[in-house]
Amino acid sequence: MNYRYWLAAVLLLTALSGCTTPEEQQNIPPEGTVDAAAAEDEARMPVAAPDTAEADTQAADIPSPPQDAQEFVRVQDYIPDIAVDLRYATTDNFTGTVIYAYDDAWLRYATVSKLSDAQEQLKAQGYRLCIWDAFRSAHSQQTLWETYPDGNYVANPANGYSGHTRGDTVDVTLVTLDGEAVEMPSGFDDFTALADRDYEDVSAAAGEHAVLLESVMESCGFTGYEKEWWHYSDNDRAQPAPDFEPTA
Repeated sequence: MNYRYWLAAVLLLTALSGCTTPEEQQNIPPEGTVDAAAAEDEARMPVAAPDTAEADTQAADIPSPPQDAQEFVRVQDYIPDIAVDLRYATTDNFTGTVIYAYDDAWLRYATVSKLSDAQEQLKAQGYRLCIWDAFRSAHSQQTLWETYPDGNYVANPANGYSGHTRGDTVDVTLVTLDGEAVEMPSGFDDFTALADRDYEDVSAAAGEHAVLLESVMESCGFTGYEKEWWHYSDNDRAQPAPDFEPTA
């Protein structure tokens, strides 16, 4: 007879009679046997890992890819755990003024898909991406050029549309999984030699972090700009989008 049914029967008889006979007492398992059996059954029960459940919930919230991979999408919709700190949406940039009114990062879906791969690789090593700038309108680009007309650091609109206006270029840095800043060669829009990809003039930690970012981004289909360690363009270039304007 199944042990649990046997025990239930004994308890029922005990309740009805108010006592047990000596023979019945001899057949009652020693104290602790019930707990051991229950623990054994419980150990056989599968337990879902909290991280897996959280990942499934997060994946369920991600929208389906657009039919056209060149469609503009909000980056955070497809990479929910990416950090976003758009400097040109604030006064914390080299112009000292707000350049555009939206504070969400927008890029072509094809580029976002590659950025998602980079994010997953970095998370496995204890880091996340933080976006400093993504899509930037032609008007915004013109404002930056008028403020600092140096072709080494700001694309001249007269020479054509920048990668940011194409929606296939992103300025990124590293943060920890908790969102803390990571030491990098320089700050954003540092127009000095510290910003280039020669890391001999920066600390060992800053150089290692920049090299890690570069290796991961390149493995995912991006190419960096030699004078700005944070600047990466999709190897598959998109057409300019002079009429696109993100929603605020």
